Amino acid sequence: MSEPVRTCIGCRGRAPAGELIRVVAVPRADGAPHVVVDDRHRLPGRGAWLHDDPRCRELARKKNAFRRALRVSGALEESLG
Repeated sequence: MSEPVRTCIGCRGRAPAGELIRVVAVPRADGAPHVVVDDRHRLPGRGAWLHDDPRCRELARKKNAFRRALRVSGALEESLG
């Protein structure tokens, strides 16, 4: 069985899911959403995939790709590094 292929929200490159990190938006205690890495690929909710590369993270930030991919309206705290 082959591994699923996903698209990086930063560079838009396609890769097997095992080569990318999954991120999801989860609410903080104050209710504001923030982005966290889902290491086990098990957190509930809509996920987005990203190469573990600072260039891809920066591209995703510049394009507001986290908000769009995770379908979050309003502010989204992203501090993956």
